[in-house]
Amino acid sequence: MGRRSILVATGWVATAAIATLIGLGAIRLVGESLTGTPGGVRSAAEIERALAAPEPTPATAAPSASGAAPTASSGVRRVFATEGGTAVAECSTDGVRLVSWAPAQGYRVRDVDRGPDDDVEVTFKGSSGEYELKLRCVGPEPVAVADD
Repeated sequence: MGRRSILVATGWVATAAIATLIGLGAIRLVGESLTGTPGGVRSAAEIERALAAPEPTPATAAPSASGAAPTASSGVRRVFATEGGTAVAECSTDGVRLVSWAPAQGYRVRDVDRGPDDDVEVTFKGSSGEYELKLRCVGPEPVAVADD
């Protein structure tokens, strides 16, 4: 084997090693942001406690630093759960509004009427059946009602 062949082989091995190290470094930097869960994974009980906690409301209706007046405080938020999924609703002067909804594993959202309106509903459908949440305001609080 000649000197030239040894230099070519050594150069090829060095280039492959450098490319591998750069690739591993890039995967490590990007991989954490792609696969990591910001803030960690939360349990269902932690999520319910966070959603049930009242939001802070301003003491006065004075304009904020940006010059915009704060919006009217929304009503009470409640979490509703069925076998098919969960939904969060709140009441305001415009009526009840679905803030968020999420199907349970094995279910999908078939239909959503998010409001605000006199009543709102979300339907979850899966192989085990269909579950509908119909919500309405009773005073300042959203409640589940039987389907008409």
